[in-house]
Amino acid sequence: MLAKILSQVDRRAPFATVAAHCDIPCKIYDPITAQLAVLTMIRMVDLLEELPAFESMSSNQQAQFIRLIAEKEQHGRKVKDEIRVIWGDYIKQPQLDSYPELHELVHSIMLLASKAKQHIDRAVTIELLEKVNRFAEIFWLSKGIAVYVATSPYPPTEKLVYPKLES
Repeated sequence: MLAKILSQVDRRAPFATVAAHCDIPCKIYDPITAQLAVLTMIRMVDLLEELPAFESMSSNQQAQFIRLIAEKEQHGRKVKDEIRVIWGDYIKQPQLDSYPELHELVHSIMLLASKAKQHIDRAVTIELLEKVNRFAEIFWLSKGIAVYVATSPYPPTEKLVYPKLES
């Protein structure tokens, strides 16, 4: 009966669709999504810098410019969302005690992600990657998992922190 009433209400005044990471501690967290999002931002900056000056762009180049900017923006939001979820859902007092830099690190990631979205500046996106890599390092170490650094196998071929998993 209640479902029928809610269905009728929803047809007349639809409920907003929401999306969220698991608010039930599912313990499925991985900073690689944020790391890949930063790599995408770096790659978008590289591609943007390869385009000719805006005054001499063809219509297709202008369309490409807009798409690259949109992707950079989207991935900047993804960096912030992924870090915020791990920070808010996984990080607790024991992690803060072991890594007192965490609050400042997350805050600097948020600020840098915003700055990287606002500008086409490779140096800012590289600095963002360094901070996100440090966050990833702390995340894995807090779980007792060793880490290693390796160059990503795709452009922009920057260094990433990975968990050293047993096989």
